[in-house]
Amino acid sequence: MDHIAAAEERLVSERLRRKLNEVNVEAQNQLSGIQDHVNFTLQKAYFRCAEECFDRRRSQEEINNCVENCSVPVVNANNLVQNEMNRFQEMLQRSLMVCQDKFEAAKLQQHKTGAMHDLESCVEKSINDGIQLLPHVVDRLKATLSIN
Repeated sequence: MDHIAAAEERLVSERLRRKLNEVNVEAQNQLSGIQDHVNFTLQKAYFRCAEECFDRRRSQEEINNCVENCSVPVVNANNLVQNEMNRFQEMLQRSLMVCQDKFEAAKLQQHKTGAMHDLESCVEKSINDGIQLLPHVVDRLKATLSIN
């Protein structure tokens, strides 16, 4: 690999890293309201509920069961968010793997001219598609968690 190709590859790699960071930042921004709901509204309700479990008339097992029951909404919400984000990440990874496969195929066929540009375009489209999908993922989460 000559120096120019290596420099081009480094430049493209850096641009791709920035693009991937962009989707991460956007996901954090989009999910912030949901995280606030889980971390504050549901956690607050959990602690209030759990506090009421501590009654001297109850056995330790009853207290433990009561506290565990109080945690169910928080645990379910966290699992839901985690599962949705895992699905989103898997979809994005599959899309990016297609880009990588196309790039590798172009290299094998010795179509190196334009292969880096094609890779970059493919990745950019995948990331942009993912970013456009995020509001729908967030809306589905909000609906499931009954967040206005």
